[in-house]
Amino acid sequence: MKSKLIFFLLLAAFVNTYAQVKTVAPLKNSVPFSESLQAVIVTTKDWSAIQGTAQLFERKNVNSAWQPIGKIFPIVVGVNGMAWSDGLNELPSDTGRLLMKTEGDGKSPAGIFSLSSAFGTIEKSDKIKLPLTKLEESTECVDDVKSSHYNQIVDRTRVGNYDWKSSEKMLAIGAQYDLGVFVEHNREKQAGGGSCIFLHIWKDATSGTAGCTAMARDNMETVLYWLDSKKNPVLIQLPLADYKKFQTFWKLPKFK
Repeated sequence: MKSKLIFFLLLAAFVNTYAQVKTVAPLKNSVPFSESLQAVIVTTKDWSAIQGTAQLFERKNVNSAWQPIGKIFPIVVGVNGMAWSDGLNELPSDTGRLLMKTEGDGKSPAGIFSLSSAFGTIEKSDKIKLPLTKLEESTECVDDVKSSHYNQIVDRTRVGNYDWKSSEKMLAIGAQYDLGVFVEHNREKQAGGGSCIFLHIWKDATSGTAGCTAMARDNMETVLYWLDSKKNPVLIQLPLADYKKFQTFWKLPKFK
């Protein structure tokens, strides 16, 4: 009986230790953006902070070291800070339900996300190396969790199945959407997981967003004209302490 008790105590200790180890780092893929050659790094001081900083990084090939491009510049994130999102990275097992991003929570997604396309009021040019959607009066981003077009930018007059009751009329937003980049948050379009997350021009340096990451127009121009779809660009967005926590495991760029 005593030997069985000792065995179960040792087993419990092992399980507990393993559970603690699991919280240290994600498990899906040690380099979740291994094919990326461009990264926009965004950090804030903590999970509730609105203001933060960003810097661009690039590497020549997947075996090269990341190098900073240009200067660090200010950004703002969601009015309620950040929350974890299941992007290209596996979620840490200790995120907790309350720290997960949901629709309408006013939080920007934390993690690693593809930057897939651009939008704005400008015309397509050789300077823009991402697919571009020119905003029209009928351009909408659907945030209705019941719609088959949830978390997609669509043209209301061309989409066919008009099955949503809620959306963002993008042209009506004004100057903040003159330039923007779509962030591939909630790629599987899980209902209520959050939608219509962008990089775009800010209202000002102190106003948080509904969940996007925003910056001054000149910085948004720099980002947009620098991004290249052939280089599989990503947004890496985390509070600074968490960035440092996962920096080695995810092989993130060295960010001061």
